Amino acid sequence: MNIKLKIWRQKNKDTAGHFEEYSLSGIEEHMSFLEMLDVLNERLFKEGKEPVAFDSDCREGICGQCGLVINGMAHGPIRSTTCQLHMRHIAEDPSFSDGDTITIEPWRATGFPVLKDLIVDRSALDRIVQAGGYISVNTGAAPEAHSVPVEKPKADRAFEAAACIGCGACVAACPNASAMLFTAAKITHLGLLPQGQPERYIRVINMLNQHDEEGFGGCTNIGECAAVCPKSVPIDVISQLNRDMGKARFKGVHVH
Repeated sequence: MNIKLKIWRQKNKDTAGHFEEYSLSGIEEHMSFLEMLDVLNERLFKEGKEPVAFDSDCREGICGQCGLVINGMAHGPIRSTTCQLHMRHIAEDPSFSDGDTITIEPWRATGFPVLKDLIVDRSALDRIVQAGGYISVNTGAAPEAHSVPVEKPKADRAFEAAACIGCGACVAACPNASAMLFTAAKITHLGLLPQGQPERYIRVINMLNQHDEEGFGGCTNIGECAAVCPKSVPIDVISQLNRDMGKARFKGVHVH
């Protein structure tokens, strides 16, 4: 494959960014997308130029560390993490022809400031989780595994929500840059289990307040978040969040 790359370059969060264009030839279709970027960076390094900074860790679709907007789509043309995208997926895209330009950008959201090039600071998601606090448990000997019964439908739904890896694709895809799918997933998975009940309603208030403080937008039910989620977190977890928030207000729960 012969391709052209249009990549966002930005020195740090305090400087303005811009696009730079590169050409690559002889790219094999079996390469992963990140391997293709490695090839570009090896060439830039040999030429004495600054390599393109991007995030990745496991490269197995588990950690959520990687994340790029590729031709306007969070994680690219397949529903998976960027590290699981291969150049054959690009080649098989009907809108792509050999020699076409691939545009690569970072997640774009107020809550995700660009640190360098394609790397953004996603610590806002960590702070939302931290705002949820801890769960109350009795210390002592470990209880028998089946001593606290959990209904199968609730267990399955909690597992669906807990599959969220915090990659931030939902934010990148949302026109409002909302992190509501992420926040709802974290609230739902604890709210359906016995261990999450004592702080259930103060948790939803605290996490939603932190979500707004981080600069994320509100949810208007467009659905782009669930459409790009690599772990298929269902959009109706947001309904669960809204129900918990309504109950919290009915109960008169306030932030401590």
